Amino acid sequence: MGVNKSGNEVAEVGRDKIIIRTSIIGILVNVFLAAFKAVIGFLSNSIAVTLDAVNNLSDALSSIITIIGTKLAGKLPDKKHPMGYGRIEYLSSMIVSGIVLYAGITALVESVKSIISPETPDYSYVSLIIIAVAVLVKIVLGTFVKNTGVKINAVSLIASGSEALFDAIMSASVLACALIFMFTKLSLEAYLGVVISVMIIKSGIELMIETLNEILGSRPDKEFTDKIKQIIKTEPGVRGAYDLIVYNYGPDKNYASVHIEVPENMTAKEVDKLTRKLEDKVYKETGVILTGVGLYSYNTDNNAASKLREEISRKILAYDWAIQMHGFFLNEEEKEIRFDVVMSFDIRPEDGLNILYEQMTKDYPDYKILIAPDVYVSD
Repeated sequence: MGVNKSGNEVAEVGRDKIIIRTSIIGILVNVFLAAFKAVIGFLSNSIAVTLDAVNNLSDALSSIITIIGTKLAGKLPDKKHPMGYGRIEYLSSMIVSGIVLYAGITALVESVKSIISPETPDYSYVSLIIIAVAVLVKIVLGTFVKNTGVKINAVSLIASGSEALFDAIMSASVLACALIFMFTKLSLEAYLGVVISVMIIKSGIELMIETLNEILGSRPDKEFTDKIKQIIKTEPGVRGAYDLIVYNYGPDKNYASVHIEVPENMTAKEVDKLTRKLEDKVYKETGVILTGVGLYSYNTDNNAASKLREEISRKILAYDWAIQMHGFFLNEEEKEIRFDVVMSFDIRPEDGLNILYEQMTKDYPDYKILIAPDVYVSD
């Protein structure tokens, strides 16, 4: 392709170092908090505090897996995996979600046991102070990790940061229960444990679904695809950019293909120069590598073709399942009309084609109609 990727590779190395360094900080803080909470939970006979300590350990384990996943995902492409190992980050996120889910289910079982066979907690003012400090530490850690994740587009760090902030809320709830018990002798420990467990399970399921969507391939962000198309369309000679498909091979590792609409009289030499320029420009401004640029030609000196295009477009878009018509070309010599239609997922492509061919052959019997159905993969 002729695109220089050395700068991106350097940036990727820096990103990996930031993820690892941030994860190590998370591990140290979570292990420290888990140890203190475990001691407090044991001495005060508090199931809620003990579960909170277990949750900190699961967070530490999640950070360890994040480091391992980042290291493996950072391996350079090779013959066996020419697109690199970036998707390993998604697999590590799936493992993390499994750990969170398991921790939640285990905590729920223990909480239910405590409801059936309750034990009276015994708090001290020192333990309450330690829990309060833990809440503040979690807020600082969560904010730091999440902001770092947003800055370098690391899904794993964003998830870890959000989880830490969520933990701060749970720890604050434990503190509130302790205060309620000290002043009213009403023990809500086990019931709070159930609430915390359910919230942990919910968090694990949501993380698993989000990661699964990344592995299966989700619809790219509209703002992201619009930016790529706009970069392409600003180039002289390009009338439109269509059929943009983004292939994701890990965070910030995107490849793409697109069709561009250019004048019918453009030479192969001019097309070659244009596509190379577009590949370089899109990569520099978005980090996306254009692996394929297809062409649509449009009529340049044919007013009849322009009017026919507008007329057919109105008829096609009258169907609510027809999202867009593009790639129109009229070959008057061979009496041929060709164009593409983007169809929504509300209709099967073959059904849509049958309807369109029936109408077009009826309205334009003197022409051979060629319609290509396009999948609605991006906005």
